[in-house]
Amino acid sequence: MKLSTIIIKRFSKNKLAVTGFCTVLFLLLTALLAPFISPYDPTTIDINNILSPPAKNHIFGTDELGRDVLSRMMWGSRISLQVGFMAVGIAILIGIIVGALAGYYGGIVDSILMRFVDIMLTIPTLFLILAVIAIVEPSITVIMVVIGITSWMGIARLIRAEFLTLKERDFVLGAKSSGAGNTRIIFRHVLPNALAPVFVTATFRIAGAILLESGLSFLGLGVQPPTPSWGNILTSGKDNIEIAWWLSFYPGIAILMAALSYNLVGEGLRDALDPRLWGAEEE
Repeated sequence: MKLSTIIIKRFSKNKLAVTGFCTVLFLLLTALLAPFISPYDPTTIDINNILSPPAKNHIFGTDELGRDVLSRMMWGSRISLQVGFMAVGIAILIGIIVGALAGYYGGIVDSILMRFVDIMLTIPTLFLILAVIAIVEPSITVIMVVIGITSWMGIARLIRAEFLTLKERDFVLGAKSSGAGNTRIIFRHVLPNALAPVFVTATFRIAGAILLESGLSFLGLGVQPPTPSWGNILTSGKDNIEIAWWLSFYPGIAILMAALSYNLVGEGLRDALDPRLWGAEEE
């Protein structure tokens, strides 16, 4: 049986993981199709429908400026998921480079890079992000970059551990004996075999990035109005919690669903990619 078939089979048997995957797919489709399926313009102000409760014309109600909450939720999903994917992409890129160099070359290179990782780990991520945002004006791009450059350390350690194991394998020694350069060995032979655990970690990181972006936007330090995001919709809910429960409920549920779904997918991938469980699966 092919390796990919085994992985898909094991993943599909995990009902929670499949549920999480379906939810993630639904959120992605909603984000992609938001310009076409949102019932209203998310920035259109309607003073005649300020803080209207959920009804036929506004299924999720309206906010303090009369803007349709459902439309803002749909467009906000684009921001939240974009930040999640791009921030994790940046973190993975930095983590792979640092971890690959440290694990492959070892010695003084490994010591210097890992001490730098240790230093970065001692700095509270949230405080570092707040310090950067205090210097640079908050924007979607800044949020993505800042989250990315403050969350790569765990990935670097993971890649380093994989490289320390893989670089002693026969296929790497064979590549060296055939005259392949270090760059070719790292990126052509070792790295593809070290990426499986990175994919698992990435799903967890996306959930964390979405939560972090939502928290920053809730505090007014992330995506700035009138651009909608789940976090700044929650801010409106906080200011009107006693008279407009829907402003807190719907974005809160969306953030919960997104974070939980990515974590469930990550758990499912981790189990499906674990070769120690394949024998039990076959039995």
